[in-house]
Amino acid sequence: MNQVPTIQLNNGTRMPQLGYGVWQVPDSEAERAVGTALEAGYRSIDTAAIYGNERGTGRAVAASGLPREELFVTTKLWNGPKQRWGRDEVLRAFDDSLDKLGLDHLDLYLIHWPRPMRDDFLGIWKTFEEIAASGRAKAVGVSNFRPQDLERLGAESALVPAVNQIELHPLFPQAELRALHSSLGIATEAWSPLGQGKELLTLPAVAAVAAKHGRSAAQVVLRWHLQLGNVVIPKSVTPSRIRENLDVFGFELDAADLAALDALGADGRRIGPDPAVFDV
Repeated sequence: MNQVPTIQLNNGTRMPQLGYGVWQVPDSEAERAVGTALEAGYRSIDTAAIYGNERGTGRAVAASGLPREELFVTTKLWNGPKQRWGRDEVLRAFDDSLDKLGLDHLDLYLIHWPRPMRDDFLGIWKTFEEIAASGRAKAVGVSNFRPQDLERLGAESALVPAVNQIELHPLFPQAELRALHSSLGIATEAWSPLGQGKELLTLPAVAAVAAKHGRSAAQVVLRWHLQLGNVVIPKSVTPSRIRENLDVFGFELDAADLAALDALGADGRRIGPDPAVFDV
């Protein structure tokens, strides 16, 4: 039975709090990996145009036989620097993603990066408003937007993003941005919630909490996210880890556990690109 709780987005749409991410999964492997995740009980799948695996993801969704209304599919507009992103280009990219996924609508469509140096995300968002109004995306949002980017959107548009998907893990907890999201009614979604499995999962503090609960390091970090209220999309192509990452609802971290993990973020160390300068 699927135990994953849902959160209500600011437009009333419900989104599973834990989903499966397919960043860096080749299209040739995506059908198998996403199929494994769906069999394990995941019902939220997160992809993006730039990942190059929307077709494989769509094949897995079709092969699963699951009713469309039970699934929550997210993809993202790759607003890359070599493209002019006017209304027609955005709508064409949206249609292309739907076609590759084999779907007639998305549950969530995101602007992948703000690219503030290009000063075009406000125009893109106007087209996202149109997509949302059409019902072809149940909800629209952003990814990697900073406080100042969200404030610019708020000054120009009455449509508040449903989600901001950002780098977030105990080494980079983004407390200020999470607080702003809360005040604006934006759901916080964490990409690389496990810190890309690098230093974070080997730290003594994480190992101690894991040993205390008889759980893996990844499970206690995912539990930390869930108890903070974050949406998480861990990625793995290993079937046992795909299942393990979903098995995080049979225990709870106490105040001491949370404090130990919170303390890891004192320096705020980013692993991925800085949205202020990212324009690749």
